[in-house]
Amino acid sequence: MRTALITGGVSGLGRAAAVRLEADGVRVVTLDVADGADLVVDVTDAAAVQAAADEIGPVDILVNSAGIVGPNAPLWQLPLDGWRRTFEVNVDGTFHTCRAFVPGMRERGWGRVVNIASMAGKDGNPDMAPYSASKAAVIALTKSLGKELATSGVLANVIAPAVIETPMNADTGPEALAHITGLIPMRRVGRPEEVAELIAWLASDKVSFSTGAVYDISGGRATY
Repeated sequence: MRTALITGGVSGLGRAAAVRLEADGVRVVTLDVADGADLVVDVTDAAAVQAAADEIGPVDILVNSAGIVGPNAPLWQLPLDGWRRTFEVNVDGTFHTCRAFVPGMRERGWGRVVNIASMAGKDGNPDMAPYSASKAAVIALTKSLGKELATSGVLANVIAPAVIETPMNADTGPEALAHITGLIPMRRVGRPEEVAELIAWLASDKVSFSTGAVYDISGGRATY
């Protein structure tokens, strides 16, 4: 039985991914700051993430779904602490878990890393510079990691969703949310279960010749 670690696994995309992977017979361990997680850990704390890796032992699949929207404001009005906190969770958190869990995958010669970015990281959303920039960083991080692992048997790919109906998007300002929802040609937001299907595929043996790649799930919004 394979084991998956899912950050942000208590709600939203992380929860949907946990349910979907469990349906495939994968043992799922959730890591989150919220109550109800198998491990209550802040991904911004590198030492705590490493301690969790030491406690859990080997994992075969890593899904980085922990993230925050950050402040909604024009760039010149952004608070410094809001900018920094968004990067700490979205970028540093992804870096910390990859750094802690990928070496074990390399040693065993098989692994799947699925990072969650956003269409915002490719397109840039107005009044969401911290979120957009941090998700662009997650995309670039994954592209680098995929190349570094290309001959190891470990694949690292990244998903770029458009607006998905999750608790996190409830924190997005109504004007910003209306704008980015209006960019979707399908004229609706996505469902967590739809993203979970893509995650499950990327976490499986069915993917064997794709790494460092960006997979849009955007209702047609993709710009490149």
